[in-house]
Amino acid sequence: MEKNFDTLKLENQLCFPLYAASREILRKYTPILKKLNLTYTQYIVMMVMWEYQKLTVGELGKKLYLDTGTLSPLLKNMEEKGLVTRVRETSDERVVMVAITEEGEALKEKAAAIPEQMRTCVTITKEEAECLYKILYKLLGEQ
Repeated sequence: MEKNFDTLKLENQLCFPLYAASREILRKYTPILKKLNLTYTQYIVMMVMWEYQKLTVGELGKKLYLDTGTLSPLLKNMEEKGLVTRVRETSDERVVMVAITEEGEALKEKAAAIPEQMRTCVTITKEEAECLYKILYKLLGEQ
């Protein structure tokens, strides 16, 4: 009896279009973010920092679905750029607080147009975007 390997075809994988779409979106962000001297990962860190101003590395990681091994070198680089500061808690040295700097806060004004610029790069309707948003967060276990 011959086995059916259709499930192994790339066209039948949910993960592939998610991966390819993610890469395409990041490719479109790159020239926009380059003007601000930010990578995409630094940009999403800044979005959280603009909203919360100060939080622990652990809290930041949960919001961004990133582990501390990924965040630590990223935050070190951002601290060297003057965008954030990192300070160990005196009560518990394992806890590192991240705070936005004035320079980091000032970058918010330059970044304000980015979401609208990206909307023009993606050819889906507002309704499709809202549906996709809900589905993706469902995949992340948020709904």
